Amino acid sequence: MYSEVIRKPASLSQEELIEIVEGLNANAKIHGILVQSPLPEQIDEPEVTVHLSPEKDVDGFHPFNVGQMLIGRGKLLPCTPHGIIKLLEYYDISTEGKEAVVVGRSNIVGKPVAVLLMQKGKMANATVTIAHSRTSNLREVCSRADILIAAIGRANFINADMVKEGAVVIDVGINRIDDPNTEKGYRLVGDVDFEAVKEKASYITPVPGGVGPMTIAMLLSNTVTAAENIGF
Repeated sequence: MYSEVIRKPASLSQEELIEIVEGLNANAKIHGILVQSPLPEQIDEPEVTVHLSPEKDVDGFHPFNVGQMLIGRGKLLPCTPHGIIKLLEYYDISTEGKEAVVVGRSNIVGKPVAVLLMQKGKMANATVTIAHSRTSNLREVCSRADILIAAIGRANFINADMVKEGAVVIDVGINRIDDPNTEKGYRLVGDVDFEAVKEKASYITPVPGGVGPMTIAMLLSNTVTAAENIGF
């Protein structure tokens, strides 16, 4: 794989960024484009996304690709949700008929992973609930889950009281918390209280090192898929 990194100052205008994206759209040497988030406040991220060529949208965020995913025909799927599905598949964890609860409703993780789990087909056919910060009785909702996916962005938010015995717990969160005992003065933790929840879960992903590497792997996979679809 060949790659280019294009770095610009935070003062970059939306028009300048769109011009860069459109240049990459037209560049036959490039098969995949990723616009790194978060973007500076002066830039409308969804507006930039729609200027991406859907064929080169290896993040899977273009409205065309989101629509294709929704109807079960997606080729370039959002990387983190797709990585979660691949993790479940690798460990032979059935989703068929299972109750899955997704805590978080972002366009990047929460919504797309719910869509993938509710599809008809392999590694799908789950009954899905999307919970979030406004959900009443969140503990009760989470404790029903056979598969619990935490993507809420709050350190150690999911505790053992919220998890059913034997549940599969997938932690998408990456949060910094102060830790004077470390060289950097902080450490990374997930949205799940790992030490407490691991005693109840049948499977649980660590942070760091669980979902993160799968996101990168799916980005590479999408790039290969895009190259095959476009031709090279």
